[in-house]
Amino acid sequence: MPHILFVHGAWHHGSGFDELRAVLGARDITSSTVELTSVARDGEPIGDLYRDAALLREAVTALDGDCVVLAHSYGGVVTTQALAGLTNVSRIIYLTAFVLDEGESLFAACGSMDPPWWIRSADGERLTAGTPTDIFYNDCAPQVAARASAALRTQSIASFMQPVTEVAWRHIPSTYVLCTNDQAIPLFAQEQMSARCGEVLSITSDHSPFLSHVEELGELVASVMTRA
Repeated sequence: MPHILFVHGAWHHGSGFDELRAVLGARDITSSTVELTSVARDGEPIGDLYRDAALLREAVTALDGDCVVLAHSYGGVVTTQALAGLTNVSRIIYLTAFVLDEGESLFAACGSMDPPWWIRSADGERLTAGTPTDIFYNDCAPQVAARASAALRTQSIASFMQPVTEVAWRHIPSTYVLCTNDQAIPLFAQEQMSARCGEVLSITSDHSPFLSHVEELGELVASVMTRA
């Protein structure tokens, strides 16, 4: 079974995958995460899409053997940009993620306007996620949603504005996992982007099934990895 590398979404960090990694570890599936530079606490330096992509590319090339990369949400943009031309990635799993083509940006994919729950900082460099319990964690237990919301950080605006210049899904097999109860990326938008992937699966979940439907998502991921 190949190693799986997790790429978190905007505002989040790698520890959000801890429970899912434990479920997969019980199946003898090894895993790791990356911490993207475009996510940072207030007052900390913050990166952008291209720095995130360089970081992910380094992490993948440093692995010994083949891997599967699971990208969540904004992590899909990073993954598409980072993995083009690499030969040790057997599959990309886009988990309710943005699957963009060359020249497209996340901001453009959102209709080139801020959703009402994006809160821009006064200096115009960062975004805060408003009402995350309703947007990201609407299927989670209240205590889980509260803990996850408290752990969120700020997101680089530049990372949402920068266009994709390399497209990994054109040569790496990919699976899209639709989350049908997602309030962050509407289902119709997921379905449109999933048409760029070779396989489409679905789970009845909010934006964060690695917190709300851990066992079910673990089974789905393990099944995809077996085929990969």
